[in-house]
Amino acid sequence: MATFFQFGEHHGEYPVRVINEREARAGAGILFLIAGVAFMNAWLTGNYLPTQAVVMGFFADFFIRVLINPRFSPSLVLGRLAVRNQVPEFVGAPQKRFAWALGLALASLMLVLLVFNNVRGPINMLVCMLCLLLLFFEAAFGICLGCRVYGIFNKERAQLCPGGVCEVSDRQPIQHISWFQYTVLMVFIMAWWGLVNHLNPTPPHAAPCTQHGFRHL
Repeated sequence: MATFFQFGEHHGEYPVRVINEREARAGAGILFLIAGVAFMNAWLTGNYLPTQAVVMGFFADFFIRVLINPRFSPSLVLGRLAVRNQVPEFVGAPQKRFAWALGLALASLMLVLLVFNNVRGPINMLVCMLCLLLLFFEAAFGICLGCRVYGIFNKERAQLCPGGVCEVSDRQPIQHISWFQYTVLMVFIMAWWGLVNHLNPTPPHAAPCTQHGFRHL
């Protein structure tokens, strides 16, 4: 039972329990995709049923992650399946548990508001957007925003952070950004924005039915 209810795995090379960061990022990407579809459906059509279903799934998934064992989390099982041929990247489990506990808290709030009380309004959208932001940063950039907050509420410094960001180190030459790269980025953004502002917002006229061989009845 001790191995059933646990968070993270023991690894002889590391002083703390660890999890596979590649698996965690894959799971975050899966959840981001599902949540994004449900969020946009509610935003554009006003249909909250998919969002309610996703919230229930999110709550169950994070409940299993935090309070039982991440190995049995459905999204992480799918993530493990997706990256099973990649070399694991071990990161510290304590800060991940803290970050996922924040996710569980947000999912619990949404469960009470949206599922149990059918509350609809700006607060739901804000919580959903916050969840999407956290998932996107982890999936796209490998940045665990909740892990950053971990250091504020814990005296012990986080260890084995993704990409080694917890350890003070000099950036490699390939990581430096030159002034020319910044200039290219800014020019691109301004040029793109200028082109977008010159687009014709008028919707195209529908082609007459007679052009396709049909006539009005």
